[in-house]
Amino acid sequence: MTFIGTTILEISYIIASVLFILGLKMLSNPVTARRGNLLAAFGMAFAVVATLLWHRHNGERIHHVGFILAAIAAGLFVGWRIAVKVKMTAMPQLVSFFNGMGGACAALISLMEFPRLGGETHIAAMFHGEVLAIILAMVIGSVSFAGSMIAFGKLDGWIKDWKSPVIRVVNICFLLVIIALAVFVLSRGEVDPRAQMVWMYLLMGIALVYGIFFVMPIGGADMPVVISLLNSFTGVAAAMGGFLYNNQAMLTGGILVGSAGTILTILMCKAMNRSLGNVIIGAFGGSANGSAMEVTGNIKEITLSDASVLLNYSQKVVIIPGYGLAAAQAQHICSDLDKLLSERGVEVKYAIHPVAGRMPGHMNVLLAEADVPYDKLVEMDTINPSMPNTDVAVIIGANDVVNPAAMDDPCSPIYGMPIIHAHEAKNIIVMKRGMGKGYAAIENNLFYNPKTRMLFGNAKDTLQKLVSEIKNL
Repeated sequence: MTFIGTTILEISYIIASVLFILGLKMLSNPVTARRGNLLAAFGMAFAVVATLLWHRHNGERIHHVGFILAAIAAGLFVGWRIAVKVKMTAMPQLVSFFNGMGGACAALISLMEFPRLGGETHIAAMFHGEVLAIILAMVIGSVSFAGSMIAFGKLDGWIKDWKSPVIRVVNICFLLVIIALAVFVLSRGEVDPRAQMVWMYLLMGIALVYGIFFVMPIGGADMPVVISLLNSFTGVAAAMGGFLYNNQAMLTGGILVGSAGTILTILMCKAMNRSLGNVIIGAFGGSANGSAMEVTGNIKEITLSDASVLLNYSQKVVIIPGYGLAAAQAQHICSDLDKLLSERGVEVKYAIHPVAGRMPGHMNVLLAEADVPYDKLVEMDTINPSMPNTDVAVIIGANDVVNPAAMDDPCSPIYGMPIIHAHEAKNIIVMKRGMGKGYAAIENNLFYNPKTRMLFGNAKDTLQKLVSEIKNL
């Protein structure tokens, strides 16, 4: 019976792993993303049920199943309520929070399992990699938890950036101490693990503090990269847990999250033309020497009436959303403008920059929530060649991702960053509350372009008035 149960459990984990992989594959397409998410969730539920039914330790079944099911039910209820009530504009905060919870789980599991190594010496445990897996899971999970909570606070606006060269030195010191302490714990092969718990608690405490200082100097505009990086950390920590328990489903899930997060982090850094190290130390650009080109020209405004006429009689309009759209919660009225223009024969597309918003895919999620068809969301590289044939480019809350200085000014801190070529459109309308600078803290040359007209005001209010004007034409 034990052999049969173990075999069934192993097969169940393989099936769950396959479901994880299929679910991740389906997430690559907006049309299948929802089904992929449900498929992966089913895989996790399947693995949990299989573990409760067939897992054996020293021939014994899992104890306290009632408490386990109660905890699962409580977690499901709390998670469901949070996910239902959260606004789409606060989705980055939710992602950070949930990611932090995953890191905390990995760290707590490590603290619980370390003293249970008991019967083996550390040297034997090291040979099997158990102590190393426990320490890595605890350190990485702690850093992910603390860093995710700081990222949550920054995204929510109640934690400010703390930029200082001193933090970089402090971070290096913390990292060296963590490595030294981990080696110290690993090297004490003759000591009972339970006698070393004080060192493990100390190691966890230092890792938590390091996680805070790790994220503190990073600007809020870099949070998409940070969230992706911390997500990969949590995946690695989960994979260590899978190795510790010899659990293929946990191992596969952790590897998938860790590798996908790492790849996404690299791609986003590439989209910003920055190295990961540059993001982590909290410095935007700075590689160029000399003075930036002087911005020349005049700011020209456009009235709501003129903007409505221009849009109504265009053939092709490209909307370029940024964080300002999310902050104003204007995605629904933006969708209404899209539908109104489409009904009048105007071709409307959305140009999506990889790092627009505050998390990977933020604009895609925001617009999908407003029922914007997936085929209208066009990636930067795909839409740029068609920008010269665009009658009007409407920029809503975006700034540096459309700044031509990234192409024209070698001395600009954003030089080399791929941008959406809004400046090539025949007409440009920029919706902003004022003349504030983007996260790179530089002037946007596009605002002074002879083809550009500024439409000042809150994005939601402005779009509502614009829709009304077009309806009256």
